[in-house]
Amino acid sequence: MKTLFIVNPRSGRALRARDEVAAFAAQHGARLAFTERPRHATELATRALADGCERVVAVGGDGTLNEVAAVLVGTPATFGLVPCGSGNGLGRHLGIHGSVARSLAIIATGATRLIDTGLADGHPFFTAAGLGFEVEISERFNRLARRGFVRYLRTSAQAFRDYQPQDYIVEHAGARTPFRAFTLAVGNSDQYGNNARIAPGARVDDGLLDLTAIPPVTLRNGVPLLWRLFRGLLDRDATVLCRRAAAFTVERPGPGPIHTDGELHAAPARVTFAVRPASLRILAPDAATVH
Repeated sequence: MKTLFIVNPRSGRALRARDEVAAFAAQHGARLAFTERPRHATELATRALADGCERVVAVGGDGTLNEVAAVLVGTPATFGLVPCGSGNGLGRHLGIHGSVARSLAIIATGATRLIDTGLADGHPFFTAAGLGFEVEISERFNRLARRGFVRYLRTSAQAFRDYQPQDYIVEHAGARTPFRAFTLAVGNSDQYGNNARIAPGARVDDGLLDLTAIPPVTLRNGVPLLWRLFRGLLDRDATVLCRRAAAFTVERPGPGPIHTDGELHAAPARVTFAVRPASLRILAPDAATVH
């Protein structure tokens, strides 16, 4: 099977995994390509499809995942993932996490699954998209020369002091729900990564998206909300707005940035989120691990 591995050397873990990935690729007759600039992974994946590649594997973080997978949506090609980023929300959701050797074994022997693609103002996402505080974090985190979970937490703490909640109106199924939110996420998978389950119960293969809006965070509710986030219990908090549907429209006071899998985009005041069911072929350990 004609296969291309797209490696993002900006990811420290991907750079360290280079030799292991190269050896695996050579053993299986696959090629390697390295990204050199933002959006280069998209170019490489597009070229791979034009060259007849049947399998394209992203080696990097959520941004690399997004760039490569977005090109493969709706095509016969299969997406493979060797997660080397800070979060790995989609990989953890599907059971693709752990050592590089384990991820490569899934590339060699895993089952091909069909999963959904989310769209935020037309931009594809596979883990989560959103507005509010998480956009602020994405902006700051993407500027860091070195990343990682500890730096993510430190960046979040620094941004928290300055951030102000915003007013939103969530529209779906003919209803309009006003909500003042600290952050608003729309999940395809159940988590951001690192087991921070922002959308408990979400599935990547149910043809639906899960919206979670967190109320303004205070000294009183902050710790309980964080505890529920990592225990997958946000949907049991009456102050958290949780909705599940095939499409949402979120209205805010004015235009601004949104993120898709941590990648930033300018967007209007009204942002539409929609799902494209069963649109991406991905290698996963087996059907039982797809939540």
